[in-house]
Amino acid sequence: MFEGPPETFLFIVCGAFALGWMVAKFGAWLSNRVRERTRDPRDDRIRSLEAEHRVAKTDSSKAAEASESLKQHLAEAENSVNELEKVRLEQANKIAQLRKDLKDSVKKTRELRTELSDRATESVRSEVKLREVETELEVTRASTDLIATGVLDYSMSPENEDDDGEPNVSKVAT
Repeated sequence: MFEGPPETFLFIVCGAFALGWMVAKFGAWLSNRVRERTRDPRDDRIRSLEAEHRVAKTDSSKAAEASESLKQHLAEAENSVNELEKVRLEQANKIAQLRKDLKDSVKKTRELRTELSDRATESVRSEVKLREVETELEVTRASTDLIATGVLDYSMSPENEDDDGEPNVSKVAT
């Protein structure tokens, strides 16, 4: 049956191979056309799930970035709150110290006012006493001057005394 030159045999094998390949391609083409008409709903579901999965990955990555951003903002806000709390405590301590200083100042001012009023009272009293002493001194000087000039004659003799034992003062005109 294969009794001819080997080239013929080679041509027949190649021809058979090419014919088989063409029949296979044509059969695949026909089966694809039939398969396209009768599409499996599971394939559609798989494709939609894959699309949803890609969208969910994208949303997940965006949410992770937003979460990191919010974490950074939260950390900054916590630092800011801590700093503000420190400032508030420092100001509260300053206010407490100022209130204490104010109370001490008010107390000292009251004490100084009391002392000042006491000194003013003493000053007025000493001024009054000084005026009394000056008045007495002036009276004594006037009396001494009158006695020295002889206008007043105070006799201290017992005969010039009154009934109650007081000396009798008589005025002699010059």
